[in-house]
Amino acid sequence: MTKPWTVGVEQEFLLVDPETRRPVPLADSVAQHAGAGHDVQRELTPFQIEVATPVCATAEELAEQVLGGRVHLAKAAHAAGCRLLASAIPPIGTLGPPPGTDDRRYRMMEHSHRAIIGGQGVCGMHVHVGVPDRDVAVRVSNALRPWLPTLLALSVNSPIEQAEDTGYASWRTIVWSRWPISGPPPHLGSAAEYDRLVGALESTEVLLDTGMVYWDVRPSAQHPTVEVRVADIPMTAREAVVIAEIIRAFARTAAESGEPERVDDVMLRAAYWRAARDGVDGLAVDPRTGNLVPARDRAAELVSWCADALEDASALSTVEDHLAWLGAHGSGAARQRRAFGGSPDARGLVDLVLAETVDDAR
Repeated sequence: MTKPWTVGVEQEFLLVDPETRRPVPLADSVAQHAGAGHDVQRELTPFQIEVATPVCATAEELAEQVLGGRVHLAKAAHAAGCRLLASAIPPIGTLGPPPGTDDRRYRMMEHSHRAIIGGQGVCGMHVHVGVPDRDVAVRVSNALRPWLPTLLALSVNSPIEQAEDTGYASWRTIVWSRWPISGPPPHLGSAAEYDRLVGALESTEVLLDTGMVYWDVRPSAQHPTVEVRVADIPMTAREAVVIAEIIRAFARTAAESGEPERVDDVMLRAAYWRAARDGVDGLAVDPRTGNLVPARDRAAELVSWCADALEDASALSTVEDHLAWLGAHGSGAARQRRAFGGSPDARGLVDLVLAETVDDAR
């Protein structure tokens, strides 16, 4: 049984050709080379691969597992003739439909959701936090709603698509929002209410199954955990760990606090859009007030609110140091843009991200 306040992280990556830097459908080969040492899973398309950490109790263990999973997959990708890329969308080339796929689920989704599925091989990071029960998971979800844009802003890492600047820091968020059940979850009263709503959505055939509940926070159906899936895959392991530790600390703080305030759904969507466009380097909408504030101030407020839990997890100094580092170096999206520099082929950008995917030297 999952213990409260433990954490696990799923990281999704692109597989790219070492010469063209374009996505290549080699997930089966990479998974075979990865062997049984890590929890490696195939994703929606064969251009992607995922690795999950085990359940981690300490910040030190999480950091070791997040980086270790990346290094292991990178070696497997190299053996399979491709490279592992921690970008939430391909900077060069497109994913397109899998070549000759006979995957039944993919074909069912293609039949039911049609053109939406095209180009949906984007990469995120999913953080699972152990909680006392599923009702607490729903309370954490409610409390997280106004802060989801801030978590997104901290993670943005997908500004370039097909060697062109999209103008967004997280183009993945815009692409992913095409799914009918995605983005911020509704404010719900209990796990039972969540289950009733999901059951009703299944009956409408908007969902093929519960696996298509793509809200950015959701309680697990099998375990006492809450899953937060708002983030782009961060460029570096360190960024992934910082975001996961903030989420874990927030969950614990929210569970031990009073009933969370409601925020307006329309204002929350506006905050999402602004976070996807500008990330942590711009202004943010505070969905509680509708005011524009520096996104870094929102991030600092978030960390301050759960600072005690971060301190208990021995993660506060790491998180604070990272926020200072972001101020000097910018988000993943900002660093991608600097490397891109308007280049017609974006190869230099891809090479930067390839190196940063497994480099945790700073």
